[in-house]
Amino acid sequence: MRPRRRVVSLIASATEIVAALGHVDDLVGRSHECDWPPEVRSLPQVSKPLFAVGPSSRAIDLAVKDRLARALSIYEVDAALLERLAPDVILTQTQCAVCAVTPGDVERAVCAMTGREVQVVALEPNRLGDVWADVRRVAGALGDAPAGEALVDALRRRVLDVAARASALPRPRVAVIEWIDPLMSAGNWMPELIEMAGGVSAFGTAGVHSPGLEWADVVASDPDVVLVSPCGFTIARTLEEFPSLTVRAGWRGLRAVRERRVAVADGNAFFHRPGPRLVESLEILGELLHPETFDFGHAGRDFITLDPV
Repeated sequence: MRPRRRVVSLIASATEIVAALGHVDDLVGRSHECDWPPEVRSLPQVSKPLFAVGPSSRAIDLAVKDRLARALSIYEVDAALLERLAPDVILTQTQCAVCAVTPGDVERAVCAMTGREVQVVALEPNRLGDVWADVRRVAGALGDAPAGEALVDALRRRVLDVAARASALPRPRVAVIEWIDPLMSAGNWMPELIEMAGGVSAFGTAGVHSPGLEWADVVASDPDVVLVSPCGFTIARTLEEFPSLTVRAGWRGLRAVRERRVAVADGNAFFHRPGPRLVESLEILGELLHPETFDFGHAGRDFITLDPV
């Protein structure tokens, strides 16, 4: 029988991977952002942001950049709580210093622990294939490599099914807004997902971090579809800031606006967490780009189409 591992996850996507592997009971602590599956919310919260989470995307961006400019950590790990939880495995990431706790934050906390060996697993996904590799790495750290292989196989089959169905469909050009102020497009695995869903990414390169975006470039590109899905924002939170896009010069002239192909999606749950729910993210893109072909039940719940004029 596999010995139970005591796991602290400091990144939401890793928490979702652990749960999808069938080992949610191994979790003894979580980050402040880990909220899925719902039962993990009752776990002790080991991290917290060290900046004021402002009322707007602009305020958040300025607060984060201020700490980075002063070489200060963005998040703090509670070293005393971590020692009490006595983890065998700590899951963290190196993909984005802004998005979640980094190995440096973990190292400072682990140094305060006494008399215990801890395996720190730092995930670094940049493309979809990296996500599958991370699933296997987490499964290995949990001592259940077969569960990792089975999960990757199941997820890949679902992805390939969508890609096969979309392969012969028309390919609209898609602009994904990952942050509203300042504007950012979606990179990393998102261009891959857009392509598999039957579209063409107007901005961003597969495997490359999300790029900054000039509004003039959006207007010049004139995408067929605009998806607004800020990282960490729910649909309701995004709708609060959405009007700031509609007042920009050239908004009403965009093809996506004229043809009413503008959508807002849950960017907290989907797209930006490199874990199992990237498959649902692909399904959302499929429904958005080709509603005549795909119906997974996400429309109206996980994304909404707007009358954007």
